[in-house]
Amino acid sequence: MFTHFSPAEKEVHAPADKRVFIAFKPYIFVIIGILLATSAGAAWLQYLLTGLPADPSVINSITTATAPKGFPVWVRLSHWVNFFFLSLIIRSGLSILFDHPRLYWNNGCTPKSEWIRFTPVKIPEDKVWTAKEDARYISPWLGLPGYRHAVGIARVWHFLTVPFFLTNGIVFIALLFYTDQWKRLVPVSWQIFPDSWSVFVHYATFNMPIEPNGFYHFNALQQLSYFGVVFILAPLAMLTGMAMSPAIENRFHWFPKLFGNRQSARSIHFLIMIAYVGFIVIHVSMVAASGLVRNMNHIVIGTDTTDARGLYMGIGIVLATVLFCILAYWLSWNKQRSLQYMEGAVNGTIWRNTWNHLKPRAYYQKKDISPYFWPNGKMPSSEIWQQLAATNFKNYKLKIGGLVENPVELSLEELQNMAKEQNITMHHCIQGWSGIAEWGGIPISEIVALVKPHASVTTVAFYSFGEGLYGGVYYDTHTLDNCLKPQSILAWEMNYKPLPPEYGAPLRLRVENQLGYKMVKWISSIEFVETYKTLGKGQGGKNEDDEYFDLLANT
Repeated sequence: MFTHFSPAEKEVHAPADKRVFIAFKPYIFVIIGILLATSAGAAWLQYLLTGLPADPSVINSITTATAPKGFPVWVRLSHWVNFFFLSLIIRSGLSILFDHPRLYWNNGCTPKSEWIRFTPVKIPEDKVWTAKEDARYISPWLGLPGYRHAVGIARVWHFLTVPFFLTNGIVFIALLFYTDQWKRLVPVSWQIFPDSWSVFVHYATFNMPIEPNGFYHFNALQQLSYFGVVFILAPLAMLTGMAMSPAIENRFHWFPKLFGNRQSARSIHFLIMIAYVGFIVIHVSMVAASGLVRNMNHIVIGTDTTDARGLYMGIGIVLATVLFCILAYWLSWNKQRSLQYMEGAVNGTIWRNTWNHLKPRAYYQKKDISPYFWPNGKMPSSEIWQQLAATNFKNYKLKIGGLVENPVELSLEELQNMAKEQNITMHHCIQGWSGIAEWGGIPISEIVALVKPHASVTTVAFYSFGEGLYGGVYYDTHTLDNCLKPQSILAWEMNYKPLPPEYGAPLRLRVENQLGYKMVKWISSIEFVETYKTLGKGQGGKNEDDEYFDLLANT
């Protein structure tokens, strides 16, 4: 192992409980049964009643006379680049999934409502159980970077890879239609569907159809499958990922509804990953079964020959990808800061110039409030906070200073008398869960107007009575611009009641175009500064400092 965890890190990342567990809701088995019955079951029924249908494998909807011959270099390069990026995206996605190992169809993520879970733990009802405690261990053989609660680095790999994966796809599709290679993938006749079914009946009943030479054309089922992977799975993966963005969801509330809701988009995102894995397994199996050497020559060196050059080069590409995955593991636990900087340079720049400009809009109503809202974060253990909590924060004073003309200390009562704004919004946790709640508090714009920050101020830092994952004062920063966006408040109220201690009393931050870790709970003080780089380890927050989270958390 390349890891060198400190005792505190080992307790988090490598817990004693490493059990592998998967549990479905019973109705999922019914759905799987129906799908099998209407596919493989129907194929067998047709075979037993009427025999095998005519083999259409050599009569593709694109005739061999007009079909493109061979695979140009850009197709071959795109194929292997795609394989490389998918290996990183899938493995990092698994690490992200295991940070909240439950999938839902409802936005509230109420315990026991998940349709699938990857944890044997049943949420205890006699104590507060936080979302961070619910995170599960995943082997680094499967996940990147693996272990438990490594979501920061997992997101680095995921979002560092996605832009290049999409770029590769866009270039591929552009060249596909610029040339006649589109004829390989795009059906031009409805006959593709009955032909695909006939081929499927052969496969499902273990009667191998005649395999056409893929150098010249695919059979109908292959063509339809490749079309689906390129033109359905890839766009859906991108769109469902976007539907989980707090900046997009809180500005364009209709967008996640295209998939049902935000959590449905997350579930579909997972199912797309399963579809990709299933396709890869079947694709590789069929490549091997229908002539491994010849097929590898097709896609590696672009020839229709039977020498072993393509096979050896293909094995080399696979081994190089495996070696990079080992390198990625080493980098994940030894060069985290460098990876964080790289991901910030790529995605931080993209998000800063796109999603971060979006302004949240009011949408949700009282009826939308979630029946359950996951608590998270380490409750403050400081004696000061406990004494304040014991007196219902009557003696609490919020200190606001830094580069301002009018530093102040305000009691909770004074803040409440200044102004109040109430918003019902969706909370998006970096771990994957969400919840809708009402928040009541003072707009940050009122604070800004009161203290009058200097012209040089770009950043607002919020400090907590609580601690970070590995100890030390928890804090996070926001740009002054985001603090002034609609629905940005310091909340003392949750669901029309005083803010409970486990959710951040006396005050918690709400900046609705950001992920939840940016919304500091148990706020002790606020500081206006020129740059986040002068605070902590210079990354913009405690999670950014210690867990390599994103500075800008729009998605």
